Amino acid sequence: MSAANPVPLPLPLPRSETPVAAAVSTGRRSLAAALLLGALGAAVVLLASGRTWAEGAAVVPGGTLPLEAEGQDVTGAPAALAIVGLAALVAVFAVRRAGRLLVAGLLALSGAGAAVTALLGASGNAALDEKAAQTTGDAAATAVSLTHTAWPYVTAAGGLLILVAGLLALWCGGKWPAMSGRYERDGSPRARKAPAAPDPDRPEDLWKALDRGEDPTRDA
Repeated sequence: MSAANPVPLPLPLPRSETPVAAAVSTGRRSLAAALLLGALGAAVVLLASGRTWAEGAAVVPGGTLPLEAEGQDVTGAPAALAIVGLAALVAVFAVRRAGRLLVAGLLALSGAGAAVTALLGASGNAALDEKAAQTTGDAAATAVSLTHTAWPYVTAAGGLLILVAGLLALWCGGKWPAMSGRYERDGSPRARKAPAAPDPDRPEDLWKALDRGEDPTRDA
């Protein structure tokens, strides 16, 4: 009589991801994306704002002098808004609920403002005209042979990255962790530990008790 074939045990089915775990995973991904986009966008804006946005020349006796205008000469708004965006990106983790929504909105607005102001300054000639007037000493002088670079549009792209980070914070910020409460003081007075009774065999303990105004022999 042959031995019966063993019955194979059923393999355990893979456990599906619970809704809580899925929410945590989504929150982490959106948090990482917002941090990356916000920091990268601010870095791009600050870098591109320091580059040459426009070039031209000033007419002087005997020829022309080349002129350059950096982004900070054209408008300082994008760089300032990028710094505001960085501060808002950090502050998102220090606040909760309504405060987080307000800070996330500030983050998005700073990115949008940086992009818009960069685009508005992309074709501006005022900075070059001012430099032409300073170079020639003629307040009515204007720059000639004007050309514009692509750096204003790079600045605007950085502002859009900050805007996307702010939109992510608005949409998914409720799933992000906040600053731990263990470091927050509630203002209640801390209980003071009573000093240990002095050891009669240690003279230094007796002197310390006397300095505190205590009777070292009270427990003897």
